[in-house]
Amino acid sequence: MLRFDLISIFPEYLQPLKLSLLGKAADKGLLSINIHDLRDQTTDVHHSVDDTPYGGGAGMVMLADPWADAIDAIADDKSEVDLIILTPAGKKFDQKMATLFSSKKQLIFACGRYEGIDARVGEYYRAKSNFKVHEVSIGDYVLGGGEVAAMVIIEATARLLPGVLGNPDSLKEESHSISGNNDEQLVEYPNYTKPAIWRGLEVPPVLLSGNHGEIAKWRKAEAERRTRQLNQE
Repeated sequence: MLRFDLISIFPEYLQPLKLSLLGKAADKGLLSINIHDLRDQTTDVHHSVDDTPYGGGAGMVMLADPWADAIDAIADDKSEVDLIILTPAGKKFDQKMATLFSSKKQLIFACGRYEGIDARVGEYYRAKSNFKVHEVSIGDYVLGGGEVAAMVIIEATARLLPGVLGNPDSLKEESHSISGNNDEQLVEYPNYTKPAIWRGLEVPPVLLSGNHGEIAKWRKAEAERRTRQLNQE
């Protein structure tokens, strides 16, 4: 069972993870989602989690001590732990990374805010033999915090776990799981349902033909066309 642990100063922000597909999977014991309040690890009366940056500059930097105490409190010391630090400066998240994360035992998400987390937190855990540290971004833009990014990564990862999707075949022919020429990852072909004509727009006739070979060819061609179109925009 894959264990997701999320650390945030806004734990209520992460409650949607308990809903829908992920909530049902957790109820079935297929995964676990644990949300931790970073401020529980503070010791001062104001529950401070940040301070001014060395070297000057705008904004505040999150203190190392609360983060390390929170991570130490929840990390499984009997197996490898993957620490995911959400940052716009991180490696771009993609389907390949989701597949990698789905093979892990425990993922700890550090949902930073302000100007980010003191860089020594990542440095410290990289030096520990049972930790792997991943600095991850979900795109070339800046968010108010790491919570939204963590939810994106968890949803993309959790749906790859056995039993989470009602029909596992759904994973075989969706965007970024279809291989084209030279193992290029393709986006998914367009899908249609009833009625066959809607507001004057018709479903492509091949999909009504019952010829599964021709349907497969059409879907592959459409996936390639869509991928080329996206790459040209």
